[in-house]
Amino acid sequence: MIRPVNPKDSADIAELYNYYIKNSSATFEEEEIDSQEMLHRINKVVPRLPWLVFEENGKIVGYAYATPWKPRSAYRYSVEVSVYVHHGEHGKGIGSKLYGRLIQILKELGLHVIIGGITLPNEASVKLHEKMGFIKVAEFEEVGYKFGKWLNVGYWEIINQF
Repeated sequence: MIRPVNPKDSADIAELYNYYIKNSSATFEEEEIDSQEMLHRINKVVPRLPWLVFEENGKIVGYAYATPWKPRSAYRYSVEVSVYVHHGEHGKGIGSKLYGRLIQILKELGLHVIIGGITLPNEASVKLHEKMGFIKVAEFEEVGYKFGKWLNVGYWEIINQF
C-alpha cells in the first residue's frame, strides 16, 4: 500500500536508508542517521511536497519523495526526486509504483521539471528512471568520493507539459 509518510515511519525509513549509507554509493552520505534526523528531513519536505511510503504487512519496504531543486525562487517549479527500496525487496515493482504515484502528484501540483540524480554506474536505477519517462540530460564526472573511489553523477529529467 502506498500512503503519505507519517512521523512514526521515521525509524523504519532511517533503518532502510542506513543500509544504503553503509553499503552503497547510491547516496553520498557516509554517516548513518537516526530516526530524529529522518523525522527532521521529512518535516522539511512535508506538507509542501509529497513523501510517500510503501507499506507491506506493517513494515516500510520503500519510500519516495521530492525536494526543491534549488533554493532560489526562480527554481520553484523544479524538484529533485529520490526513491529507496528495502535491499531485500528489489525486483518487485515497488520503486516503479512509488515513482509513478509521486510523479502523478507532482504533475498535479503544477511542477514543471522533475529531476533524478543517479550515482553511476547504476544500471537498475537508470532503467527505473527511463521506464518512468525520465531522459538523461547531464553527467558530472568524479563529483563524489566514497568507498575509496571517485564517482560520477548523472541527471535525468521529466518536463511536465502543461
